[in-house]
Amino acid sequence: MINILMIEDDAEFAELLSEYLAQYDIKVTNFEDPYLGLSAGVKKYDLLILDLTLPGMDGLEVCQEVVEKYDIPIIISSARSDINDKVEGFALGADDYLPKPYDPKEMYARITSLLRRYSKSNNSEISVPQSDFEIKGDTIYFKGEALTLTPAEFEVLSLLVKHQGITQSREQIINTSGTMSIDSQGKSLDVIISKIRTKIGDNKRIQAVRGVGYKLV
Repeated sequence: MINILMIEDDAEFAELLSEYLAQYDIKVTNFEDPYLGLSAGVKKYDLLILDLTLPGMDGLEVCQEVVEKYDIPIIISSARSDINDKVEGFALGADDYLPKPYDPKEMYARITSLLRRYSKSNNSEISVPQSDFEIKGDTIYFKGEALTLTPAEFEVLSLLVKHQGITQSREQIINTSGTMSIDSQGKSLDVIISKIRTKIGDNKRIQAVRGVGYKLV
């Protein structure tokens, strides 16, 4: 599970985002008060989502303090449209800036993209599952053994391997596939998952997340 610290004074907005991200095994802990957020043990979280207009302390000040004391990726989430806020946020060390309002899907995409880049550059400071899958070129190995996969099976499994532990929606999986049947994509995906499970010999490794999609554990 990915643990996110959010400092956002709009409790309703934070709750809506938290509920959306929960379906992808992302837990959001929000603090409306920036001082409480800063004292909540920042280093135990994987990422910070930070509003700028906060009670008692400007979000840019929070950003500066976090950057100085902790090694954690930061996404600024703010309705402030002044370009100077954006420029200063990046100058202070923020990694991304998403103007409100936005679709939660975009925040999810930015979170996953940023955490992938961050984990690579920091030698897995973020807790990620230990994988016994390995991708080499156009071949996927499971416990050291090469899997014989069709192009569609390779596309699906490689996506799940690259995002191990994170739920991928059916739409995300289908949209990354160039070989899946256009007329019956949903059914084709279920068939492909079934065949992959058979080939790795472990039905429990790919879990179906009801109403969402699949994840590799």
